[in-house]
Amino acid sequence: MTELPVYTRSQLALRNGQDKPEVWVAYKGLIYDVTCSRLWRNGKHYEHWAGQDLTAELADAPHDDWVFQNFDPVGKLTTV
Repeated sequence: MTELPVYTRSQLALRNGQDKPEVWVAYKGLIYDVTCSRLWRNGKHYEHWAGQDLTAELADAPHDDWVFQNFDPVGKLTTV
């Protein structure tokens, strides 16, 4: 397996379904491509917006982090 590329929060923010066609979200340091999910059309999923780190917001979700098993990680979110 190859090493995943590292992205900044600014680079992640561009993958919001509006600025670029990709729809990405971050969770626990990994960035997932959710572009193909019908639940993330136009970069929004209920009150959540794509292009962001959703780690803190998942606590209020009606599901657990198992939902990310359906998506491939495309990168890592830098901590700086």
